Amino acid sequence: MTKKTIKGIKEIHSKYDIFFIDLWGVVHNGVKLYPEAIVVLENLHKLNKRFVLMSNAPRPSKDVEKFLLSLNMNKIFTKNVFTSGEAALKSLQNNKYGKSFFHLGPERDSNLFEGLEKNKTNLNQADFILCTGLFDQHKKSLDFYRDLLKNYTNIKMVCTNPDLTVHRGQDKEYCAGAIAALFNELGGKVVYFGKPHPEIYKFCRSNGKKVLVIGDNIRTDIKGANNMKFDSLFITNGVHKDEFLNQTEESYEKILKKYGTKTNYYQERLSW
Repeated sequence: MTKKTIKGIKEIHSKYDIFFIDLWGVVHNGVKLYPEAIVVLENLHKLNKRFVLMSNAPRPSKDVEKFLLSLNMNKIFTKNVFTSGEAALKSLQNNKYGKSFFHLGPERDSNLFEGLEKNKTNLNQADFILCTGLFDQHKKSLDFYRDLLKNYTNIKMVCTNPDLTVHRGQDKEYCAGAIAALFNELGGKVVYFGKPHPEIYKFCRSNGKKVLVIGDNIRTDIKGANNMKFDSLFITNGVHKDEFLNQTEESYEKILKKYGTKTNYYQERLSW
């Protein structure tokens, strides 16, 4: 087996024109930036390599830019952010799934439908469910959402974050994708915006350039790269870190195969 584990991006960067880099779990952990990952961005910038910080955040890109600035990221890098929320925004503005919606998610995500607040309603009157995450008062268990949604599977759910879980510091949290999966189990139909689904990549055009996707989520980052036939670098110390702890590269391959995916490279943490 050809060894896929690399020590740093400098070993392979010359092969690629564009880098699609995940944020949460790769560049930061929700609480602080990873210094080694920032060095990667600095070097790519110096080399005039194009990179997009592509996030399954259910908010407009400008909100994530502000968050990254609050973590003291260099403002130059925040101009390269694109989110699943941004990808979903145009469909909301065009009433693609109907006009009235029930917002399922925390109040902080309301910027996603800024200017469309009049279309927000209750479940009984909604044309569709806009799922951006979990309510702040019901974050620990999905049982609440099973009871809430079981009688509303006749309307579509628009999910703006396909991730199932994320680590905030050392704590694991559910994401909108977990509710969407539950809704699907109940018999409901879900429209996804974000990795691994193609819409988000269409907004970040590669124009035939050689792309490397960097991410820590097999279901979204690596699956998305496979779907688009892009090369990928999988970060093992991210959302799947418990599965990859004390494993060999041969075991890594078996784990990815279990998810129906493959990758070109492995790295424990993103570094130059």
